[in-house]
Amino acid sequence: MTTSRIAIVTGANRGLGKATALALAADGADILLTYRSNADEAADVVAALRSQGRKAAALQLDTGDVASIGAFVEAVPATLAEVFGADRFDHLVNNAGHGTPTVLGSVDPATLDTLFAVHFRGPFLLVQGLAPLMNDGGSIVNISSGLSRFVGGPYSAYGSMKAAVDQLTRYFASELGARGIRVNAVAPGPANTDFAGGGNRSEAFHEMAAGRAALGRVGEPEDIGSVVAAAASARLGWVTGQRIEASGGTLL
Repeated sequence: MTTSRIAIVTGANRGLGKATALALAADGADILLTYRSNADEAADVVAALRSQGRKAAALQLDTGDVASIGAFVEAVPATLAEVFGADRFDHLVNNAGHGTPTVLGSVDPATLDTLFAVHFRGPFLLVQGLAPLMNDGGSIVNISSGLSRFVGGPYSAYGSMKAAVDQLTRYFASELGARGIRVNAVAPGPANTDFAGGGNRSEAFHEMAAGRAALGRVGEPEDIGSVVAAAASARLGWVTGQRIEASGGTLL
């Protein structure tokens, strides 16, 4: 059996998830990543991880689909054995998600249901299904958002779902603490990603975000990935049940 740490990172075919997978690998972890629909992107990330000398694999997962979550949880043990030579893993990063504007007066129930399914129900069911496969002393990192603390744009439902993730993090930390499993949330601020349909990459957004941040710039995926890797590591071994904001000091 392998002696390397193994991390599962959801939604790691691009953006913050990809940066997190690469940061965890740089810290010495092997990576099982998931993707929803971009298999080619996921394969490229797996190749990049293997080029660093890490074991890596990708499985399809739609965190908003209960059946997909069940199929993924059932597939994990075989993948751990076949690719990683292991029967358990150490870290889970609940990263997969999307940002959908919800302007009051124009929001349909299906949009709210999808946000709930992806950002709250999905992570809840993944932790419930995968915790029995985790090594004691491991860690879970839930990706929250700066929007669970401050208000910015028409993201009332998204920000509220992430606030629920913050609270869920505290409950999971309490429930899993007896096994030495730490559970924390990392809350990114404005970042140069495809969030909001790519609007975060615009010059106007960068100027606005930089003006609100104490460090004077928009965040990059690597800024967030390194924080998640640190939260998962033994370096933060006495930290659990916390919301760690990585926003460059946005709206202090």
